[in-house]
Amino acid sequence: MTYPLNGIAPLPHLGVIRVEGEDAAKFLHGQLTQDFALLGMDQARLAAFLTAKGRVQASFIGFKRSATEVLLICSGDLLAPTLKRLSMFVLRAKARLSDATADFALYGLAGDAVTALTAGEPPLPWSKADRDVATVVHLYPAVGQPRALWVAPSTAPAPVGNFLAPGLWEWSEVQSGVATLTAPLVDLFVPQMLNYESIGGVNFKKGCYPGQEIVARSQFRGTLKRRTYLAHAAQPIAVGLEVFAASDSEQPCGVVVQTAASPDGGVDALVSLQIASTGESLRAGGAEGVTLALGTLPYALLEDI
Repeated sequence: MTYPLNGIAPLPHLGVIRVEGEDAAKFLHGQLTQDFALLGMDQARLAAFLTAKGRVQASFIGFKRSATEVLLICSGDLLAPTLKRLSMFVLRAKARLSDATADFALYGLAGDAVTALTAGEPPLPWSKADRDVATVVHLYPAVGQPRALWVAPSTAPAPVGNFLAPGLWEWSEVQSGVATLTAPLVDLFVPQMLNYESIGGVNFKKGCYPGQEIVARSQFRGTLKRRTYLAHAAQPIAVGLEVFAASDSEQPCGVVVQTAASPDGGVDALVSLQIASTGESLRAGGAEGVTLALGTLPYALLEDI
């Protein structure tokens, strides 16, 4: 029996990149997998920053605070290298990038803490609402509960609501099926290996960005062989740990992407796997490692829609 997913959790593990200037959205449009040129003030974007070979270097939740200011929320352990690399591509664009983590407070909202703000049906994922000086980005739900990201200046009052243990928020992140890239996973995946094309993280109609050809080829030429799945393990497992199928003890078939302690015991995880291996017995860390039991994603994959 799981614990209620209701309340507000601080998110100190996340960082904030601020992009300012009249070309801020245009610049990001040319660098990330999602459309920022047409980003409305009532929208947010899940997006990835790729290498030229189409591998994910960082993932973001991005939104506009004004016509000339965009915030990118990412894993804190990737902020410094990502900021440095993105800044290399500014060139003549009228855009300035900076680490704004200290300027903002970030909270995760779940269950009643979200419905109290919406007074009815929760908005669709990646919709955004400004509430005084705070921004609320609606996320994918977890275990049937609505979730949202609250971003406000660090001097502003915290959102009102019951305290939610950070561990439960991390568990909700796994249960939502939406992976946040962290340092151990840089350069391992094309976006579709994390299901990003199915959860609003890739726009196949926008203009060029680094790695676009690889992403398009994976999508439209049937070359994608990996997806991300929910899994459960009775023992702790680490992000970046390789996964092996019973049919091949030498060659890994996947990798652990994200983990969190389950309220019911053990660990729940997101695992990127070769599609062909999902019907086999799976172990993390080696042929004699921790057994993984696959679960059901809370959303349909694009090929199934």
